[in-house]
Amino acid sequence: MNRRDFHRLGTWALGGLIKLAVAVPAAAFLLNPLRKKGGAAGLGGFEDLAPLSQLKVGEPRSFGVVRDQVDAWVKYPREPVGSVWLVRQPEGAEPPVIAFTAECPHLGCAITSVEGNRGFFCPCHSSGFTIEGAPTNHVPPRAMDRLDVELSDDPDPVVRVKFERFRTLATEKIPLA
Repeated sequence: MNRRDFHRLGTWALGGLIKLAVAVPAAAFLLNPLRKKGGAAGLGGFEDLAPLSQLKVGEPRSFGVVRDQVDAWVKYPREPVGSVWLVRQPEGAEPPVIAFTAECPHLGCAITSVEGNRGFFCPCHSSGFTIEGAPTNHVPPRAMDRLDVELSDDPDPVVRVKFERFRTLATEKIPLA
């Protein structure tokens, strides 16, 4: 091997090492959101809202959902992402607690409770709902969106809700990504 070939080989090797030193961190940076997607805490999981003893039978009660938000590479601090209505059912009913998202399926306005716990009302366009979430007029395209509920195994079980948001103006419940 002559001197010219030695320098050519050394240049290629050095260039390859430099490219590798740049490519490995760049690939890790670009693939990081894909690695985290399945294991992000709080996303798609159940949120602890309240002990069952705090809920009165047939009386709707609103609870805010606060969680960390993750958007690709950016992690936001704990912030409110929505609210949920919980309605405790009579003893022996299945499920023991019904949870509804507090967004109206019409245009996403905040749903409030009707005085006397007779149902729910959306003040934006007068959407009305029964205590079971069924529409009472023609304004909303579907019933209130029910959420999955589970209870912890504690002596005073904690109500846990799988919080999701759904597309508005659709006749069927379509989860937002």
